[in-house]
Amino acid sequence: TTVVLSAKAGEEERLFGSITAMDIADALKKQGIDIDKRKIILEEPIKRLGNYTVKVKIHADVAAQLIVQVIGE
Repeated sequence: TTVVLSAKAGEEERLFGSITAMDIADALKKQGIDIDKRKIILEEPIKRLGNYTVKVKIHADVAAQLIVQVIGE
């Protein structure tokens, strides 16, 4: 699944603020997928525009890959 998030960005495609697991969970909920933000594994918040692969823990032994695309507003 791909999630597209838009955020304000400045020079060198750096975001004003960052994209967190809660932002990704909210975007997934809008697509009809309900995942707890604690199951979205982000090593650090996303701070630049671009495509990112994020790990989502579905079950203790099962993890999925999610593509997060961050675009400028």
